[in-house]
Amino acid sequence: MAGFTWKLHGDGHSIAPGEVVLPNERLSWPITFGIGAQHVVAMFGATFLVPLLTGFDPATTLFFTGVGTILFLLMTAGRLPSYLGSSFALIAPIGAVTGYVAGGGGSVDAAKASLAQGGVIAAGAALALVGVVVHFAGARWIDKLMPPIVTGAIVSLIGFNLAPAAWGNVQQAPVTAVVTIVTILLVTVLFKGIIGRLSILIGVVVGYITAVVRGEVSFDAISSAGWVGVPQFRAPDFDVTLLGLFVPVVLVLIAENVGHVKSVSAMTGQDLDDVTGRALFADGVSTMLAGSGGGSGTTTYAENIGVMAATRVYSTVAYVIAAFIALGLSMLPKFGQLIATIPPGVLGGAATVLYGMIGMLGVRIWVQNRVDFSDPVNLNTAAVAMVIAIANYTWHWGEMTFEGIALGSFAAIIIYHAMRALSRWRGTTIEPATPASAPAGAELEPGALTREH
Repeated sequence: MAGFTWKLHGDGHSIAPGEVVLPNERLSWPITFGIGAQHVVAMFGATFLVPLLTGFDPATTLFFTGVGTILFLLMTAGRLPSYLGSSFALIAPIGAVTGYVAGGGGSVDAAKASLAQGGVIAAGAALALVGVVVHFAGARWIDKLMPPIVTGAIVSLIGFNLAPAAWGNVQQAPVTAVVTIVTILLVTVLFKGIIGRLSILIGVVVGYITAVVRGEVSFDAISSAGWVGVPQFRAPDFDVTLLGLFVPVVLVLIAENVGHVKSVSAMTGQDLDDVTGRALFADGVSTMLAGSGGGSGTTTYAENIGVMAATRVYSTVAYVIAAFIALGLSMLPKFGQLIATIPPGVLGGAATVLYGMIGMLGVRIWVQNRVDFSDPVNLNTAAVAMVIAIANYTWHWGEMTFEGIALGSFAAIIIYHAMRALSRWRGTTIEPATPASAPAGAELEPGALTREH
């Protein structure tokens, strides 16, 4: 229980320049409660968009994010501050199984949703297994299997594969969608600190008000809902032929969790590498738990890293408070129904930005790691994987179906390692870059060479 005793940082009211509040520390309880509430607000917009876009129940999803966060903190011994929100990586496979169209006027088919939950459980089990391996064998093999070019491609193709779904919602209410997008963009550049980081949530609120004014929102479900109640749970079902849609998503969840550990380590100055396996295992178990009851899969949230960076408070007790606030909100049926009334135009506008952000996060991985695209191995790895995902290539193998995200992810790993091995065998690793390495045959820098990695 040593990881769950938080000593007071300084006087409990201020943080000296250059200092941070470490995971095992806290500020005064009123301030800590306020920071916990900020974490709820930070994860709120993205966490609720996932069930709205997949047809899952928002209150149930919120319930499992709270439970998952507490479970995560317990399994990491209170050393790794994190909120487990809804994973966007699972939107595409869930949609492929259920065929649900957000804002299409109908509810998700319960039998198909149960099958999707079985897929979510399978993804969580695979992630938990990876966590066990990492805990005992270390995480270095992950870096070898998924170097930055591969990791960036997989993260990026997830976002761009979802682009058609965003466009489908935008078409239903283009004016509301444009208002939502413009609001998100303006808030991002007009405000600093926590307000700027809440641009998605503020954009959804403004878009929602616009939709109400334009008569695009129905409040009938809110009036018929009770004030207090337990979220609706649904049992899962399983079909092994659908596993090909879900298991590859584990690659993205691994990248997100490992990136989260490294980010918190860098910001706190603490070595948290030994917690990586626990983090992966905990997220896997949380995802399995969510899938078993009707919630979306979970993942560590970058939005909450932004709150920690802004406040310099990394106390895990703030996340305990956030989790309990989320659990409380999930038991207010009227609140859940209010969220469910968010119309297609608002969802489409927010999804346009969010899906694009996911895609560009992959590009940022390339930039931060200085991935060399004059190297034909890197160039072809990203090129093939991205087209497969964006065009949503589909392959039927027996009764199993593999779609764009799965095929693109596997392609990125296989192409990179196969081409790299062959280039080393043939001695073609070091050679002048060709015009194909530069867009539209642009001029290459003098002496540009592909480099051995």
